[in-house]
Amino acid sequence: MKVILNEDVSNLGEEGDVREVARGYARNYLFPKNMALPYTKENIAAIENRRAAIEKRKEEKRQNALSLKEKLDGKEVVIKMNVGASGKLFGSVTSAMLVDELQKEGIEVEKKKIDVAAHTIKMLGTYPIRIKLYGGNEAEIKLKVEGHGSSQRKPEAEQPSAPKNESSADEAPIVEDSSEQAEEQAPETTKTPEQIAAEEAVESEDSQDEESPESKDE
Repeated sequence: MKVILNEDVSNLGEEGDVREVARGYARNYLFPKNMALPYTKENIAAIENRRAAIEKRKEEKRQNALSLKEKLDGKEVVIKMNVGASGKLFGSVTSAMLVDELQKEGIEVEKKKIDVAAHTIKMLGTYPIRIKLYGGNEAEIKLKVEGHGSSQRKPEAEQPSAPKNESSADEAPIVEDSSEQAEEQAPETTKTPEQIAAEEAVESEDSQDEESPESKDE
């Protein structure tokens, strides 16, 4: 069925255009949202009364598109991603990321207008990206994908720490030897008073036994 677009509809047309669409699409989507009107004499007349205002809005959109094209053409956008040693990204660059980066510079672009196929940019490098603008115009920017993250921090992993471990390992036997020597020397210096008295008693008995034969001879 024929309908008259009441506003710009993506992938269908602009305000005031007449389009042929499926009956269900018109009744279930376009008409309830007031995005289109049935193709009747009354509605045609109403649109014609708005024609001057519609054309003025179209001209403003064309001028805005040309101005945006000048800002975008040749512009370099840098996005940093986590990357592995082979240069492959952890994830992929999306159009939403580009929208965010452009917004930081005060440039507003609809995500659906950026031509970045899903899951295609997965490596470091520079890529041309097309952006669709009003009136069939296009702009092209340069997307530079750079890497960052813990996977690239190689110098920290290569810092020499082995010598310290080796020296501490070499010193370990020295500590063990000194402890063994201390254990060997410990019995010589640790005699209780009872042990000393017992030894003196034994020595006294030995001396008496040695003197007793001489006394018998006499």
